[in-house]
Amino acid sequence: MSDSRDKDAAPTLVTAAGRARRRALVTGASGGIGGAIARRLAADGHHVICHAGAGRDKAGALAQEIVAAGGSAESIAFDVADAQASAQACESLLQDGPIQILVNNAGFHDDAVFPGMSSSQWSRVIDVNLNGFFNVTQPLCMPMLRTRWGRIISLSSIAAIMGNRGQANYAAAKAALHGASKSLALELASRGVTVNCVAPGIIDTAMIDGQFDQAAIDRIVPMRRTGRADEVAALVAFLASEDAGYISGQVISINGAMA
Repeated sequence: MSDSRDKDAAPTLVTAAGRARRRALVTGASGGIGGAIARRLAADGHHVICHAGAGRDKAGALAQEIVAAGGSAESIAFDVADAQASAQACESLLQDGPIQILVNNAGFHDDAVFPGMSSSQWSRVIDVNLNGFFNVTQPLCMPMLRTRWGRIISLSSIAAIMGNRGQANYAAAKAALHGASKSLALELASRGVTVNCVAPGIIDTAMIDGQFDQAAIDRIVPMRRTGRADEVAALVAFLASEDAGYISGQVISINGAMA
């Protein structure tokens, strides 16, 4: 048993700023929030694996941008909803050592009022947002545990807390992440691995383009502004840090006092 742990344990590398460098996988890094998270983790000295589903070129460009800025990064593309493809991709990544920071950010929404929602709309949103969590997290879990240090952070949504018209599928998937993460946190707590969810509110990214004018923001958000992707990234980076080692099993909202 000790031989296996020693073999799989990741060496602790320290950057010039005195921070431990670890391998971090950010799924959905081709999007606005995912890209901000990848940049922030790289700035904190970690080696970042930028994942994309369909936007492989964007993930590759992001990795090149990080490297050009003096960071360490690579890119990978696979469909998190495809269990076999996810398993193969994770196996490939583990050949270079365990992933110790996992940010489950890949997701999408396909909105419709529930009486008019198709079964494919329901299933695909569940597959990406919830089954994708399992497909990526499960194969990376044991190697992470053997290092006795890890951070699993999943991006949820305020829709999972408050509900949202036309998003029963999305809210259901994200709310399920809360229960899964709380349960997983209990299972991994004694091994130095924390598991948390971050639930953003209305964040200024391409995903909300054209959906909210300033009047709507003033009405919905007490702070009367949208959040920024770098603000979400800062919270994720904190949860991925040594300083957050006693925070686990939590759903932390970042929403301008909406709830």
